[in-house]
Amino acid sequence: MTAPTTVPPRILTGVTGTAIPIPDPDHLIHLQFRRFAGCPICHRHLRTFVTRHTEITAAGIRPIAVFHSGAGELVDYAHEIPLELIADPGKALYREFGVESAARALLDPRAWLGIARAIGNGAGPLVRGEQPVPPSAPEGGRLGLPADFLIAPGGTVAAARYGTHADDQWSVDEMLSHATEHHTH
Repeated sequence: MTAPTTVPPRILTGVTGTAIPIPDPDHLIHLQFRRFAGCPICHRHLRTFVTRHTEITAAGIRPIAVFHSGAGELVDYAHEIPLELIADPGKALYREFGVESAARALLDPRAWLGIARAIGNGAGPLVRGEQPVPPSAPEGGRLGLPADFLIAPGGTVAAARYGTHADDQWSVDEMLSHATEHHTH
């Protein structure tokens, strides 16, 4: 997959109604494409970004997560995730950025450990009612692949990664490394 080299300016709307300029004139944007609201793998992964949110924003990065779920499903998660959440049930942004869905999202053996960890980590909070139950038939399906883009204030895509399975995305350290590399050039 070939990432776009530039991103035309636009205003997206977060699930809480926040206007989100892309590109952001003052910050790098980490635009991360995830799967569906309640996806156990996505939830486990986003927890690492929540835990290190202060460090991420101190590095001049505005984290934004796009899901192929509707805003009504995503809003239930907005209170616990200090990232901007974008609902894209029609997958318009997914198509624009070349983010795909494929059976390998779940069938690739490299995803299986991440799936097991996500289910194990999510069982307690689900049983205690601390997070919503994932939908049995998520909008947009279960076969979405993740992708990450670092977008500079002028709209240049400074770095990109297309996941090859459901648990293949940048870690916080990888994303910060790309941001540091961009700042030094």
